Amino acid sequence: MATRTVTIASKVGLHARPAATFSRAAAATGLPVTLSVGEKEPVNAASILAVMGLGVAHGQEVTLTAQGEGAEEALDRLAGLLASEEDGQ
Repeated sequence: MATRTVTIASKVGLHARPAATFSRAAAATGLPVTLSVGEKEPVNAASILAVMGLGVAHGQEVTLTAQGEGAEEALDRLAGLLASEEDGQ
């Protein structure tokens, strides 16, 4: 299982557009990807509602996990999205 810890760069956190952009990218990997923050249970990263439900703010650290062939590369791409200041616009 591959894991990455990333600090959220988007000024609005993982809300609305950034969450949608991230969830679409997670779904496009074709792998089971989870996202967690703090002590909260991991959620399906491909679900925009689950991602938004975590209430992740700017500057918070999140943990991504994925399993399967290509998981390391997929998490590198997803971590790059979260670490960028793009707000999904």
